[in-house]
Parts: sequence; C-alpha cells; structure tokens
Amino acid sequence: MIVQIYEVINEDEAKKLEELGVDHVGMLVGKGKYPREISCEKARTISNVLKKSKKVVLSISLDEKELQEIIIKTKPDILQIYPKENELSTVKNIIKKFPKLKIMLGIAVIDEKSIDLAREYSKLADYLILDTYKQGDNQTGATGLVHDWGISKKIIEQIKIPVILAGGLGPDNVQEAIKKLKPYGVDSKTRTDLENNQGKDLEKVKQFVLKAKSTKI
Repeated sequence: MIVQIYEVINEDEAKKLEELGVDHVGMLVGKGKYPREISCEKARTISNVLKKSKKVVLSISLDEKELQEIIIKTKPDILQIYPKENELSTVKNIIKKFPKLKIMLGIAVIDEKSIDLAREYSKLADYLILDTYKQGDNQTGATGLVHDWGISKKIIEQIKIPVILAGGLGPDNVQEAIKKLKPYGVDSKTRTDLENNQGKDLEKVKQFVLKAKSTKI
C-alpha cells in the first residue's frame, strides 16, 4: 500500500516523513497566488534531502508556462494536477514536453459523472487521485472531508492504472477505507497536520503509515 503525505514545508520534515516510511512526499508549489504554496527553489531544496521517497509536486495553477517552469526547477518524480475537462490539452502538452515525468491527475468525486471523468483521465495519466470538493472552495482537496466512497470504489474497480484515495483520511479511518475500496494507495493532508496547520503531526503520520501498510486487502 502506497502512502502519500502532503504538504511538506521544510527539509527536516521531509527527512522524518521518509524515515517513517512515507512513499510519496508531496509539496504544494507555486508563486504565492494560493495559500500554503512554497517556491520552486524551496521545493528543490526539500527534494534534495529525499533518498527513497518519490517527490510529488502539486500545482493548482494550470498555466502551461508556469507548469513547465515548476517541472524544470523542482525536477519532481510525479506532477500532480487537477485539470478540468477543457484543460486536457495542457496535460497532453506537458506529457509531450516531459515524457519521463509521471503524471497524477486529480478528480473531485462528486457524482456518477466522476466515473466517466476517471475513464477519460486514465488514458493520459500514470496515476489518478480521488479527492473531495467542497462547494465554494476554489480548489479540490485539503478539506478534511470524506467524499462518497461508493463512487470511488466504482472508479477503483474500473480503472486499470493506479488509483490513490484522498479526502479526509487519517489514522482513524484509513484501515476502513483500504478494506472497503482496495486502492493502490492512500493520501493524507489535513488529518495528519498539526492543530495549527503549520506542519505535520509526526505521530499521526506514523500511525497513518503503520495502519495503512498493515491492512490486508
């Protein structure tokens, strides 16, 4: 079971997550337009301390030039983005420009239409990540809320590429999610944060990793 943890903010934290067995260490990278974004330079510094974990960079922006700049400067193993259906041309151009880069496309699990979207995205992506959308937010994810696992289960069963489950997962419910949905991996951000949201609660991360990796499917 792959474990992905967001959002790393410094080198020491990244090293500790790797020591705890986190497989994918995630960083939110941008130019400060959105809250909590770190710079490309900071992300690269963090990436340099990781020896085993895959470096995952999340960009909320879908500006193609900005994406290219982020990829070139941070050199991630995986780029995670949440495109809309009419923005897939950007994804295709990024794939063409960076053929060795792994692409993780995010899907807001809302209704049955999300299943059709997953089928479409799976033709382009190396991974899918299923996340929660909160009405009124300008982004998907980091809500701390669980979405409809029934829809997510259908996606996981129908899609042939690896699917990572996100959205309101923490040490308290990750085992239940794995047993019910059998995803390729699980992702946590909000429910493994410190109470002030300024960094990771390493004990919660430890419990999340232990429970996720010990769950039999």
